[in-house]
Amino acid sequence: MEEQLNQVLLHKKSRTGADYTLWKNAWGGQGLKNALANPDGIISIINEAGLLGLGGSGFPTYIKWQAIADQTSSEKYLICNGNEDEPGTFKDRVLLEETPFQLIEGATITALACGINNIVLYINPHLKTCHDVMEIALEKWLASDVYSNSVQQGLSVKYTIVASSGHYIAGEETAAIEAVEGKFPFPRGKEPRPTTSGVHGFPTLINNIETLCNVPHILRKGVQWYRDLGIGEASGTKIYSLSGDVLSPGVYELPMGTPLTELIYKYGQGMLVGKQLKAVFTGGPSNTILTEKDLDVNLDFKSVSERRSSLGTGAMIVVSRGTGIVKRVAQYVDFFAEESCGQCPACKTGTYYMSQLLGEIDTGKGSQSDLDNLVDLCRILPGGGRCHLLDGAVKVVDSSLYHFLDEYEEALSDDAK
Repeated sequence: MEEQLNQVLLHKKSRTGADYTLWKNAWGGQGLKNALANPDGIISIINEAGLLGLGGSGFPTYIKWQAIADQTSSEKYLICNGNEDEPGTFKDRVLLEETPFQLIEGATITALACGINNIVLYINPHLKTCHDVMEIALEKWLASDVYSNSVQQGLSVKYTIVASSGHYIAGEETAAIEAVEGKFPFPRGKEPRPTTSGVHGFPTLINNIETLCNVPHILRKGVQWYRDLGIGEASGTKIYSLSGDVLSPGVYELPMGTPLTELIYKYGQGMLVGKQLKAVFTGGPSNTILTEKDLDVNLDFKSVSERRSSLGTGAMIVVSRGTGIVKRVAQYVDFFAEESCGQCPACKTGTYYMSQLLGEIDTGKGSQSDLDNLVDLCRILPGGGRCHLLDGAVKVVDSSLYHFLDEYEEALSDDAK
């Protein structure tokens, strides 16, 4: 079973850093070569392979690609989203630092498929090493035989590295567009969609780093190969960011659909000495909670959703018994309240109010009405903001109330009991 670990994106042949020769001598450029031979068939291949958005949405990749390809604009943009700024999520920084050519090739194939002529490598400025590695790799790419041969075959793409604002909210799709335009990353309204009007009003595709890194391998090895990588109905692999109370936290690329128990107890080597599992925050703090009874769940988008949870980015934050869930949730909601851009009243006031209520309950000062108000906010607030930040904050609170309501009730002040 060990051969299932790091077999594609984090394979040693992919982890070449900025060494172009090492990458080229491994399998670099083969996917792009196949794509150039049949550019009109790329989107169909991605569709048949079942590639999903791996930044958290699980949305079929080909649908967004087709929407961009159908646009007739003379200018189109691809934003390679590497803003990654959520606690517990650290897969993209590994891909950026260790597999830059894999990303560049994947982005180039994506541009070829969709008629895109501007590729923006959008990276969190806090990840300085990622910036440095990408700058070196891009310079080598533009001087390479793979790139020059592609240009001779009709490829016409401009590459730019853009630092995000460093805010959590800057990873939201429309906020990323604002940042690329040099503005503060205020999320836009839901319409028009980026695929119609994005950077400077031109059609824009936003894909996560992990999603794009899969593309050259699918074009290199084929549809059936990619589908066979997954377990059950799932396709491909997934990178899981494992952290918290485990002996071996880290980044693990495993088949999509790997059981949670295998991730924690085989690859993570189990709980810290003397600790027992209590809960797992899935997909980072903006998502939901799994408990001990869910250890058998297969980690794919469909299976996890059937447990009233969400796979999200693949981040798994393991919490042991003895850790207060209310305190942990309060810390996460504090983060969201701090990171709210303040544009939407429901988000600005809602996250602040939830933070205050959680703080009162966690410190033993909360009343039953505080708990009731928290429950009401989870019902009222969703959908009240332009982006996902508010919904993410509500989701983790609501999930914790569902699984650990008794802890909230026990934490209330003595007068409230």
